[in-house]
Amino acid sequence: MSFNIGLSGLYAANKQLDVTGNNIANVNTTGFKSSRAEFADVYAGANRLGVGKNQVGNGVRLAAVSQQFTQGDVNNTGNVLDMGIQGQGFFVLSDNGSRVYTRAGAFQASKDNFVVTSDGLRLQGYAADSTGKIQKGILTDLQIDTSALQPKATSLIDQGINLNSSAADIPLEVDDGTGAMVPNLPFDPADQKTYTKSFPTKVYDSQGNEHTMEQFYRKTGTNEWTMYTLVDGRNPFDPSSTAPLTGTISFNSDGSVKGMTADNTGHPAGSSFTVTNNTFTMTGWVPAVEDSAGNWIANGAAGNADGMRLSMNSTTSYNTETARMSQSQDGYATGILSSLSIDSTGVLFASFSNQQSRAIGQVALASFANEQGLQQIGGTRWTETYTSGIPGIDAPKTGTLGSVESNSLEASNVNLTQELVELIKAQSNYQANAKTISTESTIMQTVIQMA
Repeated sequence: MSFNIGLSGLYAANKQLDVTGNNIANVNTTGFKSSRAEFADVYAGANRLGVGKNQVGNGVRLAAVSQQFTQGDVNNTGNVLDMGIQGQGFFVLSDNGSRVYTRAGAFQASKDNFVVTSDGLRLQGYAADSTGKIQKGILTDLQIDTSALQPKATSLIDQGINLNSSAADIPLEVDDGTGAMVPNLPFDPADQKTYTKSFPTKVYDSQGNEHTMEQFYRKTGTNEWTMYTLVDGRNPFDPSSTAPLTGTISFNSDGSVKGMTADNTGHPAGSSFTVTNNTFTMTGWVPAVEDSAGNWIANGAAGNADGMRLSMNSTTSYNTETARMSQSQDGYATGILSSLSIDSTGVLFASFSNQQSRAIGQVALASFANEQGLQQIGGTRWTETYTSGIPGIDAPKTGTLGSVESNSLEASNVNLTQELVELIKAQSNYQANAKTISTESTIMQTVIQMA
């Protein structure tokens, strides 16, 4: 009996050494989770009808080698496609269609711009449509779209302008003394005496060509201003003409916009200049370019199909300098991919040379009801089993899932000091069990000699 007990102890100590040695060997393995050997005592011929008061154990057995899914340190690497998980969850990988799971987030771009591991397994996630909206629900191979960002024609300009209420009037017409109204200082964009202030704005056509829209503001009466609009110095509807679009803005006594009108006469068919809800709308813009002969002709592009809107809701008329406080417009030129970033929810953002950015995908994470039930397959990867349960897959920071740290990797969670102590304990256990066998052998020899 003692031989068997001692042998079981040697076997158990050897397994403890194996587990401890494996932990120590992987102390620098990215995403590695340490294991521990768990043992149980053994009783032979247990009395089923009562308690055996004089029953002696039959040694020890290895009950389980359990993985410890505690958090490892997340350290910065500077590589944008390196990702560490802070909290629960596993990255989902596609191995020729089969799903495997890992905490090692050392990824790179393949020749086809898929996000892959060093041995080619593709990272799974959610794709984004052309507008940057994440399409959740169906997992796919994450791919970095390096194509140029399609240009967008300007559809909305928001002007935060203050028009000085105390500015001097520049009347459009005056009485010549006979009751007839004659022009006084007709508007001329080249003559600053004919307007109070001008504000240029970059706008874009359907091909991403940049144009300059300029609004000239002229105070024409108490709480009233006239606005003249040109694009590239030309009439927006007729590039051969320099006649501006004309509109008026009146203000309440508190400086807020009271009403607006637009001169919608004399425009080519299909073109209009109108006002709705304190917004000028210019429909039928013909983007133009100057040819080698100095003539302005259509450049082949178009303006926004729904027209270009100029919102004046933020415009005021206070007794302070005429100035533009804020400005925004939603058009942009063609953009070339310049950089990539990943936020804590796993969304991949592409930044383009035209100062635009767009989501191009989102990393997915998987969680399991019983992580201890996952089967290790090497390469710091696991597969699901009946014991682990099926994976719950969703975006990072959803439910109990952790966050994603870009430019970082999760280190092994092995505590080297603790493992070295376990190494010493396993060695002592081995020696002690070997002594049990040695002692039993001595006793057996003594019995034989007595015989």
